[in-house]
Amino acid sequence: MTDAIERETMETGVVIVGAGPAGLSAAIALKQNSPDLEIVVVEKSADIGGHILSGAVMDPAGLDALIPDWREQGAPVGPAVTEDSFVYLTEKSAITFPNLLIPPIMKTKGAVIISLGDLCRWLAERAEALGVDIFPGTAAADFITGANGEILGIVTGDMGIARDGTPKPTFTPGIELRAKYTLIAEGARGSLAKRLIRKFGLDEGRAPQKYGLGIKEIWEIDPARHQPGKVEHFMGYPLDSATSGGGFCYHAGDNRIYLGLVAHLDYENPTFSPYDEFQRFKRHPRIAGLLEGATCISYGARALTSGGWQSIPKLAFPGGALIGCSAGFMNVPRLKAIHNAIRSGMAAAREVAAAIAVGRANDAIETLNEAVLSSGIRDDLYPVRAVKPLWSKLGIYAGVGLAGADMWVSSLARHSPLGRLVSDKPDFARLKPISEVTPIAYPRPDGKTTFSRSESVYRANIAHDEDQPVHLRLTDPDIPIRDNLPKYGEPAPLYCPAGVYEVTEEGGEPVFRIHAQNCVHCKTCDIKDPAQNINWVPPEGGSGPNYSGM
Repeated sequence: MTDAIERETMETGVVIVGAGPAGLSAAIALKQNSPDLEIVVVEKSADIGGHILSGAVMDPAGLDALIPDWREQGAPVGPAVTEDSFVYLTEKSAITFPNLLIPPIMKTKGAVIISLGDLCRWLAERAEALGVDIFPGTAAADFITGANGEILGIVTGDMGIARDGTPKPTFTPGIELRAKYTLIAEGARGSLAKRLIRKFGLDEGRAPQKYGLGIKEIWEIDPARHQPGKVEHFMGYPLDSATSGGGFCYHAGDNRIYLGLVAHLDYENPTFSPYDEFQRFKRHPRIAGLLEGATCISYGARALTSGGWQSIPKLAFPGGALIGCSAGFMNVPRLKAIHNAIRSGMAAAREVAAAIAVGRANDAIETLNEAVLSSGIRDDLYPVRAVKPLWSKLGIYAGVGLAGADMWVSSLARHSPLGRLVSDKPDFARLKPISEVTPIAYPRPDGKTTFSRSESVYRANIAHDEDQPVHLRLTDPDIPIRDNLPKYGEPAPLYCPAGVYEVTEEGGEPVFRIHAQNCVHCKTCDIKDPAQNINWVPPEGGSGPNYSGM
């Protein structure tokens, strides 16, 4: 942000960045604890829920604690889970694991299939009814720093800046939102969270955060094949033994299924493409039969945190805290984080409300870390802390087998024999040079059940004014061609699920292109670029996908 711009200033009690489950739960809990406290939530999506993407099968524990009568109040949830299976896929066959082999800590009592976007819209209505001010279409572009380095609030993004950086006739400067405390609930790999973690050393002594890329489609299928409440998680095909992740298929309401693939971003082969692996997944007979005569309704992609217990940073910093997936509370083997996001928002809210009640402001609330972790998050994540390191180090066969054994011991003896294992490398550092791998060749899409990136991006319903600064910023514009291309084959066009990046030719020379208007805000490039040369920052508020029902 430039100091020369004169900005309007707005004072409030607490500002929350992000209207996802953590941010909205924090807002509601703050009002439950301190009804007169002013709360402002800013959300970069044009509409609440428009950037929200999750599977999702929800553990109701978090929502039960926040709004105990959510069922009576008409929360928009789909069918209760009636069948939950784990399936191993080979190229042509499918083997369902007997339920008796599944460790008890992988099972979820009372789980429901939901659209997280729809749930967030409902939570926003509840927050507004309590007096919370919510501003969609408003990106948090920067934070305000005090004389001693403490956080005093945020600066919202400027609107009406041309691609070349000059103000257009519609230029409107962002405003300063000053608050006693600032809660960061941006989701995985948030732009402000990344900077705050670095500024305050919040990850010191922690294992590197790990990430996966979740790709999801909503399909309307033949009613004869639809089984409301059925949940299937898949491992094996199409991923090789060295790559962790797997597919999912959730039978929601209205003859719809939520179909997707999570590919963990610590893969080694630079020619690996999570998007194309998802297309291969849909070709498997178990999935292809389900999609006969079906219609694909929407598409999206989003990074998720997968580091688990060892990767949780310190949460409190002077002037605020990280909550939800900005910190990373995903239970990886259960593939569930919504309940912990809600728990973290509620616990942080109680600590913030108590601090404000005794006249504190803009300091570090040291009791917040333990309050959040003791809200049920420690009990959920600590017993499964060995799972992700095992997957990363040993691959699918040995890793999954040992992880299963470790979870059984944790379930029966409340002890993890392999709990000392940690992930030692960030995801970008795992990539091997292209000279050391066998390149992967992917089949062409058929346009019926498998699609090109451009077809899928159309279904993401993106709105993006091209006459604005590119929000995917290269620290050194020469690195993609000079360094990444010869060493890694420049993997950006492959790891990006939206066709943002392209290596083309001009005058016989390779050129790196960025098509920012295709961006679905998944943050994969910011995570996986081997040179850490791509910095994702928010575009103008309201830009990006506008998901419906995701």
